[in-house]
Amino acid sequence: MDTPVSSPDTRERALLVGVSSSPELSRSTVEEYLNELEFLADTAGADVASRIVQEKKQKDPAWFLGRGKVEEMEHVVKGGLIDIVIFDDELTPVQARNLERVFECKVLDRTELILQIFATRAKSAQARMQVELAQLEYLLPRLTRMWTHLSKQKGGIGTKGPGEKQIETDRRLVRSRIASLKKKLGEVSLQHRTQTRDRSRVPRVALVGYTNAGKSTLMNALCPKAGAYAENRLFATLDTKTRRLELKINKVVLVSDTVGFIRKLPHRLVESFRSTLDEVLQADFLLHVVDASHPGYEEQMEVVRRTLKEIGVEHEHIIEVFNKVDAVGDRDALRALRRKHPDAIFISASRGININALKEAVGDHVARDYRLRTLRTHVSNYKLIGYLYKHAEVLEKLHDGEDVVLRYRAHLKNLRHIEAKVEASEKGRSHVA
Repeated sequence: MDTPVSSPDTRERALLVGVSSSPELSRSTVEEYLNELEFLADTAGADVASRIVQEKKQKDPAWFLGRGKVEEMEHVVKGGLIDIVIFDDELTPVQARNLERVFECKVLDRTELILQIFATRAKSAQARMQVELAQLEYLLPRLTRMWTHLSKQKGGIGTKGPGEKQIETDRRLVRSRIASLKKKLGEVSLQHRTQTRDRSRVPRVALVGYTNAGKSTLMNALCPKAGAYAENRLFATLDTKTRRLELKINKVVLVSDTVGFIRKLPHRLVESFRSTLDEVLQADFLLHVVDASHPGYEEQMEVVRRTLKEIGVEHEHIIEVFNKVDAVGDRDALRALRRKHPDAIFISASRGININALKEAVGDHVARDYRLRTLRTHVSNYKLIGYLYKHAEVLEKLHDGEDVVLRYRAHLKNLRHIEAKVEASEKGRSHVA
C-alpha cells in the first residue's frame, strides 16, 4: 500500500467527492472539507482535476452516491481525465468494489489516503510498524475486493473455488502479521518506557495540534538544535522528537513534538500510534498549537480536543498557542481573536515573533510545581550537597560553623526522591525545614 511521492510528470489526476447530508454539513462546509482533502491528495502525490459535491440525506449502501451521480461521474472518469477517485468519507468494502468496477480506476476513501501518506512519511522502525498495523487492519475486511478477478472460478462439487482458497490463505496471513506487529509494538513500547524512565524526574511539555499548525517549526524555534523536520505538508512529522529547553528559572524542561491530528483521523491510526502518543499522556502540561490564519481554526481546535480525549488525555494544564499570526491579514480579526482567548500566547514560529513570551509562559507553568525547602547539613557531606546542586536549584548557601545551610527549590517530581536521599544521607544529623 506504500505510495511514493510522485514526480511532476507522473502525478495522478484526482477527482474529489464529498456529500452534503444535513444542515450542519452544508454544501459550503463540504467544500471546505474538500479543500483539506485536496491538500491531502497533493501531499500523497496527486493533482486535483475536478471535484463533485452531492446533496444526499441517506448514503446509498451499494454506491455511497446516488446511481445517477455515479453514472455522471463514469463519463468524466472514462473520458481520460481522471486516474483516481477520492471520497472524503470512509467507504464500505462493497461500495469501494462497486465503484471500482464502474469507474475502472482506483477508488480511495479519506482513511486509505491518510494511511498511504503515513506510509510514505514513516521513517523510524516503530512508525513503519504502526502504519503497517493500521493498513492491515483496514485491509482485512477489504480482501474480497482484491480477489474479484477470481470470483468466477468454480471448484468441483463439494470443494471451494481457488479464489476462495486464496482469500482465506491471505486472511490468515494478514491476521498472523497483525498479531506479530502488535506483539513487537508492545515490546518497543516497554523498551521505550525503560529507556526514558529518567525523564520522569524532569518537567515535560508536549506540543499538540492540528496537522500543519506549525508544531515542528515551533519546536525548532524553542530549541534551536532540535532539528525537527518542518514542511508545508500534512503529517510532515510522525516520529516523536524530545529536546531540552533551558528556562530563565535555571531549570530544564523536555519538549516533545508529536504527530498532528486531523478531522476524521482513522481510529486504527490512533490506536496503532498510541505508544508514540505516550509523550502526551506523560506530559506535565501541553502546548496546543493552533493555526491562527486558518478560517476553520475553531473546528480544528475541537478536533484536537476530541482526539486527546479519545487517547485518554484530559489535561487541566494547557497553554493555547496561536501560531502564524503574521499570516492573518485582517488586523481586526486578530484583535477579536485575542479578546476571545485572553490567556493564549500569539506567535509566529517561522519569524520568531513572541517566542520569548511563550518561554516565559512555559516557565511560569513549570514554576507552579516547584517547592522551597531548607537543608542544614555538615560541610563535609559533599555527596549530599552535590546531589542537591544536580537535582534541585540551590538559591542560597550559608555557612554556620561546621554546618552549611542550603535553601533550594525542587520540582514536585524530584522532591520525594530528594527528601528520601536527605533522610538516608543525614541519618538523623540533617534537618529539613
